[in-house]
Amino acid sequence: MSGDHVRNTGAMWASPRCGAGTRSGTACRAPAVHGKARCRMHGGAWRSGAPRGNQNARTHGAFAQDGIAERRAIRALLDETSKLLIELKPDCGPEESVG
Repeated sequence: MSGDHVRNTGAMWASPRCGAGTRSGTACRAPAVHGKARCRMHGGAWRSGAPRGNQNARTHGAFAQDGIAERRAIRALLDETSKLLIELKPDCGPEESVG
C-alpha cells in the first residue's frame, strides 16, 4: 500500500535549515522556525531569547558619576569622623575599642 505512494517532500527539504553547531561539530539539519534562523531546539521557539530592544542594558546606577561622588563624600565624612573620635579619646589603647 505505501510502496507505490509518491512522497511529496520537495518543499519540506527546500525549507531553510537551522545551521546551529551540534556537539558532533556538524550543522543542525532541522528546519528553521518560520521567521527565525534557528530550529525549535536551538532558540527558534516562541518567546525565546533576549527581549526586544535594549532591556538587558539597563543598570542600577551604582557606577553613575553622581553615585560615585556620593560614595566618596560619605567615605570622606566617615574618615573625618573616625579621626575626630580618636582625637577625643587619646587614652584609648589598642586593646580598647572606640565606642
